[in-house]
Amino acid sequence: MDKNLSTEAKRFKKVREQQRYTQQSFAELLEIGSSTVDIERGKTKIPGKAVMQLFKKFQINPLWLFGESFEQYVVLEGSDVSPKVITLNEDNTDAIVLVNQKAAAGYPHNIQDVDWYQTLPVFNLPLPQYRNATYRGFQVEGDSMLPNIRPNDWVLGRAVSNVSEASDNKIYIVVLHDSVLVKKLHKINDPSKIKLISLNEEYLPIEVKVNDIQELWQVNSKLTFGIEEQSESNLLKQLQQSMEELKGQIKRIQ
Repeated sequence: MDKNLSTEAKRFKKVREQQRYTQQSFAELLEIGSSTVDIERGKTKIPGKAVMQLFKKFQINPLWLFGESFEQYVVLEGSDVSPKVITLNEDNTDAIVLVNQKAAAGYPHNIQDVDWYQTLPVFNLPLPQYRNATYRGFQVEGDSMLPNIRPNDWVLGRAVSNVSEASDNKIYIVVLHDSVLVKKLHKINDPSKIKLISLNEEYLPIEVKVNDIQELWQVNSKLTFGIEEQSESNLLKQLQQSMEELKGQIKRIQ
């Protein structure tokens, strides 16, 4: 049956599933009735209002929707988050620039200053995972990403060219106009904004405008130092101490 469906019916359904809406809730969002069943079955054409809402809410390219383009999303101003400066090795391969905590404070303001990048250290990783892409290393400040990422750890990120390419629940280095953040990314219904989530539950999620993002790097590895060899034994001691305290409380009750 799917083979006989029109391109727009298939792609309309694809968008709904990507955004994780039911047929009823998607229809309500697009203001086109009580369900999208007939559209997805090819019985009803997609209303012009729905096409407009898909563009407005999710940046869906109308030409893609009707099979006239391979680009699903319309690239809007501010959604280009590719690196502003790329540093090359002598053999014209990408070098990994390292941005420590002090340099990160000035990174947003020097993001297009080629000379400034020359002051930063670079290195290479001769591993297949780091080929055919641009990577950059940032030193983490603060404890908002505990327990996965600790203060002073280094995270290595792969360059992302457009916000539309970012994936939900992945960790990214987000370069804003005034700061550099390491957060888990979550897309929301409003395509002009994204939500940034800390792994440390003591920190509340924040929403930022897509237009405020200068660069985006998807974290794929980290360098950590000061590993505590006795961490497991320390945890065991804490558990034993807690058990002894609990036993004492039970005895007092008896």
